[in-house]
Amino acid sequence: MDQINLKEQLSSLIKLQAIDSEIYALNQGKLSKPEEIKALETDFEAKKQELARAEKVLLDLQKQKKDQEGELAAKEESAKKLQGQLFSLKTNKEYQTMLQQIADAKADGSVVEDKILQTMEQLDKAKIDSDKEKIKLKEEEKIFNDQKAKIQASIKEIDEKLLQLETQKKAMVPGIDVKVYTQYERILSMRHGLAITTVKNNSCQGCNMFVPAQVINMIKMYDKIVTCEMCNRILYIEDEIG
Repeated sequence: MDQINLKEQLSSLIKLQAIDSEIYALNQGKLSKPEEIKALETDFEAKKQELARAEKVLLDLQKQKKDQEGELAAKEESAKKLQGQLFSLKTNKEYQTMLQQIADAKADGSVVEDKILQTMEQLDKAKIDSDKEKIKLKEEEKIFNDQKAKIQASIKEIDEKLLQLETQKKAMVPGIDVKVYTQYERILSMRHGLAITTVKNNSCQGCNMFVPAQVINMIKMYDKIVTCEMCNRILYIEDEIG
């Protein structure tokens, strides 16, 4: 290349690549962080649903008990009304029939009372289960918040490091030829953050493509930038650059 020392330019690109490789790795790591937070939130929401289910069981049983108490009150009221009608009856047959109706109403009431007792036992268990889930969720919420805070802190650390690296990169760019830098940046954006790579054992270390001897000779001449025929990355010989 005219009026530039290509060997020095390649040396600068190698140093720049070290910074860009770190930038790329940090950005890749940062990309996964929102998904990590989302996974935590999804898991925590599932645990909240466990408490919601326990509370629903409790509320349903409370409603069931209230309905049963209403049913019992109706049975008792019915028996009371029938009891009050006994003395107005004129025949023994009517009296006996009314007594049977009163007995049936009381028997129905007893059945409902047994149901209420069963529901109360279920309520006690449901209350214990609900309280346990509340305690458990409180602990899970603390774990969730701690883990989320760690991820957010990690993102902040990555951003701070990226800022430092970008500053270092900007300081290096003026020392690189514009055309060389433009070519480097174009390859960098297309090749997963790796624009320049060495040749070892006649292989490009970017794609493992075989590099012929004549190409290696061209690299060593430093007349022009030589790129890999397969991945288009800029090639250099490590021992030559030093």
